[in-house]
Parts: sequence; structure tokens; C-alpha cells
Amino acid sequence: MSRSIRIIPRLDIKAPNLIKGIQFEGLRVMGKPHDFAKKYYQEGADELLCIDSVASLYNRNNILEIVKDIANEIFIPLTVGGGLRSVEDVKNALRSGADKVAINTAAVKNPNLLRDIAKDFGNQCVVLSIEAKKISSNKWEVYTDNGREKSNKDVIEWVKEAISYGIGELLITSVDKDGSQKGFDLELLEKICNIADVPIIVSGGMGVLAHFDDLLKYTDADAVAIGSVLHYNKLSISDIKNSAKNLNYQVRDLC
Repeated sequence: MSRSIRIIPRLDIKAPNLIKGIQFEGLRVMGKPHDFAKKYYQEGADELLCIDSVASLYNRNNILEIVKDIANEIFIPLTVGGGLRSVEDVKNALRSGADKVAINTAAVKNPNLLRDIAKDFGNQCVVLSIEAKKISSNKWEVYTDNGREKSNKDVIEWVKEAISYGIGELLITSVDKDGSQKGFDLELLEKICNIADVPIIVSGGMGVLAHFDDLLKYTDADAVAIGSVLHYNKLSISDIKNSAKNLNYQVRDLC
């Protein structure tokens, strides 16, 4: 049986706007998150990923009203991240319409939070978000606060540790590749795929269909979270799904 791949538009949000930059810098306002979410849902997205890009930086969370607005009109899984620091924050996100939560900064500061969320809401709810930056040959460091702060954690070791806490998925974002449209960090992804026994969502670097094809050929990624090429209309969700079909991957067709 052929493997399946999920296509997940990534919405980076600085309330009230959808934004996009390169390596998390030079952020440009793209429009209203709700408009993009509805468009991608209608085009056949499998899930949506909404990240509050400044919540951890400013120690606040302003995304939940936007999440409520989006959840009222889309009926596919919705993952929300950014500024979620406690079990209570997660509860509020789920009440607002999220199906899963992506945790990065708070998990680095308090890894037991991952275990607590899994215990209270189920493993399937917990997505560990990792912002990875290459620091030397064969070595990547975990960054927090939307790619701004070093953690001194090795990405591969953090993946191993976090899986033991009961996470349901991994979201791997390459800080180096983010918004570059120059291709994924296949070297890093291959290493993570070799050690992870949970689904892996890949983000950062999609520019052309050849990049997506390489991701499927050389890694065991389960999903890809895509921003720039969708927001700028360089590729459509149907383009990407047709490419997956050509490589004998299963995708959910738009009904």
C-alpha cells in the first residue's frame, strides 16, 4: 500500500494579520488569516496550522479569537501554536476550536508540560514544535521565541527526549530554510525520520514542486506545512497533491 501525505497550509499570525518573512525576519503583512484559512479549506487542505508568531516573545496569546473565527468555517483539523505555556492555555485553545496544540518555547523551559498535556487531553493532541538552526556540520540547535533565542539543546537529542513524554507528532521547522523557497533541510529531516516513531510535519523551504518531490523521495515525512508558495499563489494545493499522486502517494481528494 502506498504511503499518504498531508498538505497543511501554515498561517503565521501577528494579530490581526497573516504575515510571512524569511528566516522569521522581514515580516510582511499578507492579509486576514480567516480569508486565507477559508480559501485553503475550500481548495482541499488536509489540516491547518496557525502559529502566533510573537506570543512567546511578548509573553501573551492573542490568537484565540482568530482561531474561533476560523474554526466556525473550516471542518478539518486545526493545530494552534504560539504562547501556550500551561495546561490551562491548552484547554482554552481547544475550547476555541483547536484540535491539536503545537508547543515549542514552553516545552523547552518545562519538558514535563508535554507529559501533562498528553495525560489530560491525549497524545494525539500534543505536537512538539521544533525550530532548528544548523550550527555546525552535522549539528542543529533548538531555537525558541520564533527563532530568536538559542536553547543550547541539540535537536536530535531533544527529539529523543520529547518522544518519551508522549507527544503525538513533531513539527520540524528549519529556521535556515524558512521562507527561502530554496528547498527543505533534507539532511536534518532524514536524521529525525531515522529516530522518530511519531508522525513528522515538515516546514520551511518549499519553493517548487521538485522540492516537494525530493522530500517524499528522501525522507519519511508524514505531512508538509507550507506558507510562502501558497500565500503568494506560486503553487496551489491541487498542484502539490497531484505531484504526490505522481509519486504514488495517497492524498485526500477534494469532495
